[in-house]
Amino acid sequence: MPQLPRGRHLHYQVRSCKEKCFAQGGRNRVFGDSTPAIRCLLGIAPPVDKTLFPPTVTTRNWPADFSVSSIETTMSMEKNLRRHTPKLLITALCFAIGFGIIEFRTIRAAAQAPQLVPASVTLGSPSVPLPRLPLPGTALYETHRGDTVISVARHYLSQTSYLTSSDLAGAIRGSNPDVHGTFLKSGQQLTIPGILPAPIAEKAVAVPKEFEVRAIYLTGLMAGSDHGMKIVRRWHEAGGNAVVFDIKDSDGTVNIPFEHPLLGAHKTYIRDVPKYTHFLHAQGMHAIARIAIFRDERLVVAHPELAVKSKKSGQPWRENGKLVWTDPSRIEVQEYDIALAQAAIAGGADEIQFDYVRFPAEGEQKDAGFSYQKSHPEWQRSDVIADFLRRSYTAIHPRGVLLSLDVFGVMAWQRPVDLAHTGQDIVRMAKYCDVLSPMIYPSHFFGMDNITRPGDAPEHFIGESMDRFQKITKGSGVVIRPWLQAFAWRTKTYSPKYIEVQVLTAKNKGGVGFLFWNANNNYEKPYAAMPEMKSSKGQYFHGDELPGALKAQITFPAQ
Repeated sequence: MPQLPRGRHLHYQVRSCKEKCFAQGGRNRVFGDSTPAIRCLLGIAPPVDKTLFPPTVTTRNWPADFSVSSIETTMSMEKNLRRHTPKLLITALCFAIGFGIIEFRTIRAAAQAPQLVPASVTLGSPSVPLPRLPLPGTALYETHRGDTVISVARHYLSQTSYLTSSDLAGAIRGSNPDVHGTFLKSGQQLTIPGILPAPIAEKAVAVPKEFEVRAIYLTGLMAGSDHGMKIVRRWHEAGGNAVVFDIKDSDGTVNIPFEHPLLGAHKTYIRDVPKYTHFLHAQGMHAIARIAIFRDERLVVAHPELAVKSKKSGQPWRENGKLVWTDPSRIEVQEYDIALAQAAIAGGADEIQFDYVRFPAEGEQKDAGFSYQKSHPEWQRSDVIADFLRRSYTAIHPRGVLLSLDVFGVMAWQRPVDLAHTGQDIVRMAKYCDVLSPMIYPSHFFGMDNITRPGDAPEHFIGESMDRFQKITKGSGVVIRPWLQAFAWRTKTYSPKYIEVQVLTAKNKGGVGFLFWNANNNYEKPYAAMPEMKSSKGQYFHGDELPGALKAQITFPAQ
């Protein structure tokens, strides 16, 4: 049996390797590559399979198939390995460094990883803190750098029963005593109150058209604000039972979420219509959604093809220099407003109120051109209005809500010039609505009935207007519910008594309910007048209340 040169090892056993482990970097007859040599050099070689290399095998007791040729081959490989030793050492060192980094990262990751709680450890153990769970009707939020109370409130507003971000922010402070100031510390856990199990889906509360409405008007901006909520609550406490709120004002601003090809992106002051109408119902309020129909500056600016046209220039016609009127006879405009009404109904509105249901009454009338003059040359302006209302009433009334129309107070006098300009034929309009609301503000009757200061003669003009409207609509079944003056313009006698005179006169002349208008939403005089009128049961109003309104499923926070 040939002997290996002294100091040479074939490394049949890893434990026999001492100083020359790199010699196995050639083609190893067992593993087939140089990997075992490098691993052995690094001290990480795996145990050798003892079935292949029994401990009894040594250089003095070779296997039977061992031959001189195998020794020569091995020695040749060793020479090659010595030639490449520097490269192998560099490779080994790189491998060692890399392995050390990986091993360090692995150890660190293992230390940082969440540990499973053994079955023997109880949940009440101080070393294993319990996870904080939200209480029913709340959510938990972990704050991040830069968070503020109001930013968190805006994030969660749509999920809660609160109507405004500031309202929710106040509730968050109340539910988290450790919250101070505006900014929040990173890592805080906040309790978010008022979480709803699902979005509110409010339905209209059906009332007969004779329901005695006692309402105030709110702009869309005011309706969606904290101050607007306070006004509603105060009006309820004073004895009111209805609110008229803008979903589209006379400048064309749409205040509710509404998708339509003609509208595009817009700011929504009333972000959640079902939530808002639910709030009104919870306050015992009849919800009246007001839409300014054909006076729509936003629409004509965005779509000048829908504007009234100048016969002289062919360009959009202007009323006293202002581009504000859509063409009432354009079907696209009519469908747009009907679709908006449908959106308000879907949001739980109890009544749709159309304002500016007319043609422009000022400006150079002879220069104003309308599409109906080509499609229906035999029509008058009143035919366009009547046809639009017929289509609107057909779409709205089957939904179980009321349709009311705002009309000029002066239309009660039925002067031909007023009818020719506005197209508001009261007799025909009464056929396609449930309620007519003439705007009979005393201060607006200047130049009539030889009264110098009509604003200071509320009893005369309210009484005369109501008599005339009752006569015109006799037999139609329509309810007359007037708009009354709640502002001091052109009168020196505006006071709570002024309010009482208007309400009493309208009721005595056949009016059913009333609506107070103040463009600034200031109702201090009506607030002061209501207790006196309420105490005189039946004299000023009957006191109708919204059926089932106070049985709301959720309670809105008091302000």
